[in-house]
Amino acid sequence: MGRAARINLFVITVTLVCIGVVMIYSASSIYAWERYKDGFFFLKRHVSFVFIGAFLALLVMSTDYKNFRRYAKPFLLVSFVLLLLVLVPGIGREVSGARRWFRFKFLSFQPSELANLALIVYIADFIARKHSQMRMFWRGFAPPVGMLGAFCLLILVQPDLGTTIALASVVLVMLFVAGTRLTYLMSLFLASLPALYLLIFSVPYRRMRIMAFLNPWLDPKGSGFQIIQSQVALGSGNIFGVGLGQSKQKLFYLPAAHTDFIFSIIGEEMGLIGTIGVIVLFILFLHQALKVIRQSSDTFGYFLGLGLTLMLSFKAVINIGVSCGVLPTKGLPLPFISYGGSSFIFDLVSVGILLNIARTGEEP
Repeated sequence: MGRAARINLFVITVTLVCIGVVMIYSASSIYAWERYKDGFFFLKRHVSFVFIGAFLALLVMSTDYKNFRRYAKPFLLVSFVLLLLVLVPGIGREVSGARRWFRFKFLSFQPSELANLALIVYIADFIARKHSQMRMFWRGFAPPVGMLGAFCLLILVQPDLGTTIALASVVLVMLFVAGTRLTYLMSLFLASLPALYLLIFSVPYRRMRIMAFLNPWLDPKGSGFQIIQSQVALGSGNIFGVGLGQSKQKLFYLPAAHTDFIFSIIGEEMGLIGTIGVIVLFILFLHQALKVIRQSSDTFGYFLGLGLTLMLSFKAVINIGVSCGVLPTKGLPLPFISYGGSSFIFDLVSVGILLNIARTGEEP
């Protein structure tokens, strides 16, 4: 059973990546030609990300995941330092008022992606070490929540509220499954609501996103533009789609068509059949990943796999929800499919770790 889950997980991931390669070219070729005079610009870069991600995934598969425990704290420290450095003018790259990236020749590296992985590894190691004390406040609850708070604060400063919410949700679910008292988690959640309210409604662009989510037609050419164009794309596809490469919304109507809103282009070109197919693949991915987690041979592997699976699942749900207009706009890419550089690479690394856990779980 363990071998079957591992093979299925691999096949599903490869299928999603292949869909992504095709749709990224379809969604970006005209924009790439207009901006860079090369219709293959984003496709060539994405294929390089595929090779980098595949290489790193094979690398983490070749090392027993249990060895990650000894590097959990140094890994966390490095991630924390990078989150600090990205905020320094001249080191971190600022785009549209957000300072989230280190820019290299052909790759923009987002340290928050590394921080997600580092924190999940640390929390999994903490739970494995303190499993019998997770119901205690000072020994089992306060340390991981304090670490989570420090990381979330640095990510919020960038600013990146979407990643912060996704990371906090993953860690809190991990703590709940580990046996942390529900009263502690609920108290933290209720205490965070006023801060969340201020973070949303005291920042103009976030407030406009919420207003656009509630009624995008209040500002159809401004804050509601993306949601309206996304829904137009999905509606235009009907059941079977307008045909691969035939999207009209990618002709500079739908911003970020090859990144945040690639699901909408899938809906337009491949129709309801295409979008349901992608959703089914993510459901199957979740099902196989949960099988891997249940068959893990130790507590660390169980919670490491759980954290990675939750992060990938939350990102998929948020991206699809935003594209369909059932969630407010967040800048989270669709795992394995969106053009995303470091985000895509770390998604493949996460799958490599899951396959590592599955392979170790098969051993007697």
